[in-house]
Amino acid sequence: MKNNEELQKDVQDAIKWEPLLKAAEIGVTAKDGVITLTGVVDSYVKKTEAEEAARNVAGVKAVVEKLEIKLGSTFGKVDDNDIAKEVLNAFKWNWQVPNDHVKVRVENGWVTLDGEMNWNYQKTAAHNAVKNLLGVSGVSNNIKIKSETNDSIEKAEIESALKRNWSICDNDITVKVDGHKATLTGIVDSWYEKNEAYRIAANAPGVWHVDNELIVDYDYALLD
Repeated sequence: MKNNEELQKDVQDAIKWEPLLKAAEIGVTAKDGVITLTGVVDSYVKKTEAEEAARNVAGVKAVVEKLEIKLGSTFGKVDDNDIAKEVLNAFKWNWQVPNDHVKVRVENGWVTLDGEMNWNYQKTAAHNAVKNLLGVSGVSNNIKIKSETNDSIEKAEIESALKRNWSICDNDITVKVDGHKATLTGIVDSWYEKNEAYRIAANAPGVWHVDNELIVDYDYALLD
């Protein structure tokens, strides 16, 4: 097991390893597997990358993110109307996003996405297209998944897909289905494994929503 100092250093190194974050002033503290990130970054994408880098470090059970976004003086504040135009333009050139299904609102740099799509990958693509844009201070992705077909969820198909993935120990994951909702419960040893399990379940035919209740417990993995 890692002590607090070792985990803190690993997270610091993981953040520095990311090209976007090399020059970022991000403070890291660690206590019993809980990482707290503090400091100031100049874009929303740097904020999300720092959190993702911390989560993917072995031994991290939770991340408390207290990073602030402040645009540099070179760019200044970007007008909400300009951000909205850039969002729509980004969707227009992204084949994964059915832009006629998305409604966009921007307030003080915060982008809210509403609408319905057929697949989870489309919802993810919409979020990724927005987070990189200049002036964006945050994203609320309220897009709902509603497939064109009303196929019922096949629990066995999700379980088989989890087994096929080399990075997932499916013995510790329980799949439950209710209508068009899939629920994942159990214990995994990393945030990567938790996110992969969610992605696989969300891509299953008939799934409109996934409740990812998997618990990340690195100590559990060591005792296995």
